[in-house]
Amino acid sequence: MTRKVVQKNGEFNIDRTNPNNKFSYFSSWFMTMVEARWRWTLINFFAAFTADWLLFGFIHWLIALTHGDLSDENLPHNQNNSLWTPCVRNIYGFTSTFLFSVEVHTTVAYGKRAITIECPQTVLAMCLQCILSSFFSAFMIGILFAKLTRPKSRTLTILFSKQAVISMRNDKLCFVFRVGDIRKSKILNIKVSVFILRLAVYNEYIEDFEQIELISEIDGCDTTFFLWPVSVIHVIDKGSALYDISAADLLCGKIEILAVFEGLIESTGQPVQARTSYTVKDILWGHRFVSMVENDVNKHYYDVDFSKLSETVQVDTPLCSGHEYEKIMEI
Repeated sequence: MTRKVVQKNGEFNIDRTNPNNKFSYFSSWFMTMVEARWRWTLINFFAAFTADWLLFGFIHWLIALTHGDLSDENLPHNQNNSLWTPCVRNIYGFTSTFLFSVEVHTTVAYGKRAITIECPQTVLAMCLQCILSSFFSAFMIGILFAKLTRPKSRTLTILFSKQAVISMRNDKLCFVFRVGDIRKSKILNIKVSVFILRLAVYNEYIEDFEQIELISEIDGCDTTFFLWPVSVIHVIDKGSALYDISAADLLCGKIEILAVFEGLIESTGQPVQARTSYTVKDILWGHRFVSMVENDVNKHYYDVDFSKLSETVQVDTPLCSGHEYEKIMEI
């Protein structure tokens, strides 16, 4: 693979081209708006409200036109002489009906413009606008609320180490990377899943991508309280997809390792997911991470230095694969 499937910031480097189903997005317009960029959401927000005001402004203008309210002798300044009763008072043209439509929608009070009982169709149009505008406003405000309360921004404070390392731990080769959270509020029930993505050749003509999960543990535990940055460890044993890969194979290999961090936000209980990936350029063979946590005796607390999240040092590590290393140890 020449390009990453998942960028370092967790964004997918995937473009879905399926023109036959591109209109299926509109079947879930709410989710489309929630997932859209803010600029498109705001543009649609303003455009939708303006279209609603224009639509009902046109309806009120059309009613006034057919009723004769826009004739010169029936305009507001002549109504006292002609004793004319309009559908809506103080309407001079489309601008007036547009402003009346805005007043009905926003319930800012009518002022000089107000309906009369002369035209039942105007009463019906006003009631219809009130009902539809309530649903419409709730729908649009719901989109903004859903975007504002999404936990996506929470992932910005979840940091992965820029590199992963392969080194010896407890006499076994291990693939290790680190993840930490710079916020004081904690992530609960954390879980980290690791997958290897590689190009598999099933026969002479067919190539396809395959995903294989790498069984991993966090700091050697099944469950972890996320106090400070943790190390995610995958033991390269017989069940590992990295079992037959040596340091030389890694340099010329075409693999990508995906890391997915999941948990619950302590303050809201919402699920959060952060992602990153490591290619062969990001994996350091024969390195280990330095310690980030120090006990500050003078200040009586533990000091976590996030500048060391990706800092490594070289250590003695066999360059052979995990399979070859086990054979050597059996001799």
